[in-house]
Parts: sequence; C-alpha cells; structure tokens
Amino acid sequence: MQIAYRARDITEAHIVAGLLEANGIEAFVGGHYLQGAMGEIGAAGFSNVHVDDDDLYQARQLVIEYEASADGSSSRVTDEDDDRPDHYARWFLLALAIVGLLLFQIY
Repeated sequence: MQIAYRARDITEAHIVAGLLEANGIEAFVGGHYLQGAMGEIGAAGFSNVHVDDDDLYQARQLVIEYEASADGSSSRVTDEDDDRPDHYARWFLLALAIVGLLLFQIY
C-alpha cells in the first residue's frame, strides 16, 4: 500500500477516501488513533489515505482534480461581497458608530 493523500485531518481523509472508492479504488484511512493523542485539540497531519500500489497513479490523478475543484469553488464564493458574513458586520458597526455619535452629541 502507498500513501495517495496526506490529509489535514481525519474528516478530510475520509472525504478523499470516499471520492476514491466512488471511482472504484479501494482506499484505507490511517491515523485514527494518532489523532486522539492530542486530546480535544484537532491534530493535523496524522491522517493518510492509502491505496494499492496498482491504483496509486489513478488515485493521485483524482486527488489532483479534487484539490483543483476545491480551490476553484472557494474563489467563486469570495468574489460575491454581499454573501460574506462580514458584510453585515460592517453595516452593523457603521450604524452603531452613528448612533454612538448622535448619543454623544445629545449628552
């Protein structure tokens, strides 16, 4: 078995393993017990996705496509200013500052 993907955490490892299995590649996620050694803090870098030696090339190609699609989808979300949560926070802080200035002028 070879390491096809080194995940940031156990959840991402299972996502990639599911992607590989959906494409007919048997995958094994390792590192479950190593992550628990850090306690409640989410440890990173201990989770790996393993595949058979014969499936390594195809698995890495699928992982490259997965990473490319993950990068592309995040850039579309950040282009729209109105959907970002901090957009509303800016308006709230501006309104709060105006009310504060008005109250400061009254008293």
